[in-house]
Amino acid sequence: MSRQNSPAPVHWQPIALLLVAMLSIQAGASMAKGLFPAVGATGATALRLSLAMLILVAVFRPWRARITRTQWPLLLFYGASLGLMNLLFYKSLETVPLGIAVALEFTGPLAVALFGSRHLRDVVWVALAVAGLVLLVPEQGAQAVDLVGVAYALGAGACWAMYIVFGQKAGNAHGPQTVAIGSCIAAAVAVPFGVAHAGAALLSPALLPVALAVALLSTAIPYSLEMVALTKMPTRTFGMLMSLEPAIAALCGLLFLHERLSLLQWLAIAAIIVASAGAAMTARPVVAAAGSGQG
Repeated sequence: MSRQNSPAPVHWQPIALLLVAMLSIQAGASMAKGLFPAVGATGATALRLSLAMLILVAVFRPWRARITRTQWPLLLFYGASLGLMNLLFYKSLETVPLGIAVALEFTGPLAVALFGSRHLRDVVWVALAVAGLVLLVPEQGAQAVDLVGVAYALGAGACWAMYIVFGQKAGNAHGPQTVAIGSCIAAAVAVPFGVAHAGAALLSPALLPVALAVALLSTAIPYSLEMVALTKMPTRTFGMLMSLEPAIAALCGLLFLHERLSLLQWLAIAAIIVASAGAAMTARPVVAAAGSGQG
């Protein structure tokens, strides 16, 4: 067989980087849940986003970006959706297991991937996602999921969809600096809620090491790894691998938080993963390249 006809080699490095990024995000979410008894979900969100903002501002130096008057609305919507997404997601974690919360939140990017599709095959992905949602929220039994927490997670998914849409448009103009600018706006949205709930407890020195670890694990490390991985793999491959995040979240919830799911709930998560992977595989490349905004 000639050298030209040989199959392209599999590059495992970007795949490994993306898996580490997803594990980092979910480990950070597990650690953030440990802050809830001291400052609540809104306080944990405020700590995470404010510290992440300081890290991202130091790295990307957003003050160098030249922003026109017409570009500000996109950045404001992008940052606001990021802040609300994290607030709602952390609120969902108060009563919903991590794996289920992430699976529910994934309805946001799934909807973006399927929006405007005219392919009949995409009906299969919608049906799988709906089946997964139905299985995740049984009406009765010991494994019933808190409906308020479900609403928070679905709200976070809607914000994730807006984050993708506005992030793509804003990112085209300012690149990586968009993340830093958006983090400033997100912190401005989340911090007042945290202060209103936790007050001076947010300034406790004992919380700083855990909060800093959450900011690093949930923001600085995964965003950097995702950025490198996306430059070294096809966008559809990136989107398909990102679909594994609900399963990784469920495993982190089991290992770090001792959150056990029923077989039915694992099947529901699997259905949502397959729907997300299928949608990423058949979606327009720009959607698959959206990346992770999940808290």
